[in-house]
Amino acid sequence: QVRLVESGGGLVQAGGSLRLSCAASGINFKLYTLHWHRQAPGKQREVVATINSAGSTNYTDVVKGRFTISRDNVQWRLYLQMNSLKPEDTAVYYCNTKFRGSDFWGQGTQVTVSS
Repeated sequence: QVRLVESGGGLVQAGGSLRLSCAASGINFKLYTLHWHRQAPGKQREVVATINSAGSTNYTDVVKGRFTISRDNVQWRLYLQMNSLKPEDTAVYYCNTKFRGSDFWGQGTQVTVSS
């Protein structure tokens, strides 16, 4: 069974940094494209960053140059390094993958950035 568990969120001041992690199980981890999404209160969930099995990455424009997605195919972990954080980055962050046609999500980790 596919399971994703996020961790690493917290409260930081604007300009600070956090590193989120997502532990995966139930899949052959290295074969799958992985995503970070976020959802702020009153907002729809949005894709923040993507990394495919070859390590190619994509980012939404508002985080380019500040966030870095990476993966460890030995530890079966997905990471999101977030630098120069802004209050607008405040959200619950989720890792996600699609497996056999279905989306799987972690429980989310809260990131709060104070002004």
